[in-house]
Amino acid sequence: MTRRIPVVIVGGGQAGLSLSWHLVQRGVEHVVLEREEVVHEWRDGRWDAFTLVTPNFQCRLPGYAYDLGDPDGFMTRDEVHAWLRGYAASFDAPVLERVEVTRLSPHVDGGYLVQTSDGDWHAEAVVIATGGYHQPVVPAFAERLPASVHQVHSSAYRSADALPEGAVLVVGSGQSGAQIAEDLHLAGRAVHLALGDAPRCARFYRGRDCIAWLEDMGVYDIPVGEQAGGLAKRESTNHYMTGRDGGRDIDLRRFASEGMRLWGRATGFDDGVMAFTPTVEASLDRADSVMESIKDDIDRHIERRGIAAPVEDRYRPVWRPEREETALDLDAEGITSVVWSIGYRADYHWIDVGVFDGRGHPTHHRGVTSASGLYFLGLPWLHTWGSGRFAAIARDAQHLADVIGSEQLLATVEAEGVAG
Repeated sequence: MTRRIPVVIVGGGQAGLSLSWHLVQRGVEHVVLEREEVVHEWRDGRWDAFTLVTPNFQCRLPGYAYDLGDPDGFMTRDEVHAWLRGYAASFDAPVLERVEVTRLSPHVDGGYLVQTSDGDWHAEAVVIATGGYHQPVVPAFAERLPASVHQVHSSAYRSADALPEGAVLVVGSGQSGAQIAEDLHLAGRAVHLALGDAPRCARFYRGRDCIAWLEDMGVYDIPVGEQAGGLAKRESTNHYMTGRDGGRDIDLRRFASEGMRLWGRATGFDDGVMAFTPTVEASLDRADSVMESIKDDIDRHIERRGIAAPVEDRYRPVWRPEREETALDLDAEGITSVVWSIGYRADYHWIDVGVFDGRGHPTHHRGVTSASGLYFLGLPWLHTWGSGRFAAIARDAQHLADVIGSEQLLATVEAEGVAG
């Protein structure tokens, strides 16, 4: 038997819960379908020493601001998980856990047919709140690595102790890769890190967390369409820094001066040797230049507003490569593990509605697609850079709640008109 309901939200993470809160306040009947447990990714998809990169004061969900006493600190993995579980309980979110949506398609009577592992739903509106990180990416040449080398994606990395003894190669220097490399380095492992083109940001500058400065400057509120490059900004990589031990910069040059081996972009593997491009210095220089440009923006903001802030010396590189090596013999260097940290690809194969571009990404404006009643929430750069952060997820959820509420009201008026 197919159950009817006005709204189905697919995904019980912070995005789906935020929208659910708004719909509860508006009296819109809905259900949240979660394949695992609510907010399980915060427990299952992060390493043991994980902390938020954004300060706790940015943890502002609808009706549920952070109030645990350390606004400038950084919650750990388990603290975030508990905080979000508390959010779901705070308004009795109508979540059905361990219910997997297997297919979404237009219903013959209008709206959508939502087929699940626990029966079908007929919904007038459906919100996809499963995020944009579904399938871990591992390069094709990973298959050529010997079976003796332990391979793990960053999503499954937990700690240095969980890996075999020996040196570790981390491929990818985005937020996860840089922090995992630091985690291994602090644990005393011999670490090799293959760099990509990720930028970096200072943790603190002129007396404040840089994220606090950027929030005050409105950087997280600029719509993606107004960014340089427009919608292409959605493909950009986040800056690396860390909230570990109260927060600090991640300086890969300093790690190199302490013994970490840095390599360019990994391009292949053959006969026991990993190949890299000679791009270490260029990658480091590019990351540093982004960091310094952010400081320039902060300086201008301070000057315009006449803010009394301490003056701070600028960063000076502590290490540069003497030469660019491009071949790494894994066995000779005692490398027993490789951590792939080169991202994810979206997977919407279960959605039979034509709202995707040629690369499989949903096309939308602020989460509203061209298909009536179908929406997306919780995507990076859904509307602004802040869309990937708790505070702006709340704003995105309110926008969709407004749209859904208006459409629900219109549908009611039309139905009453027909009945009359």
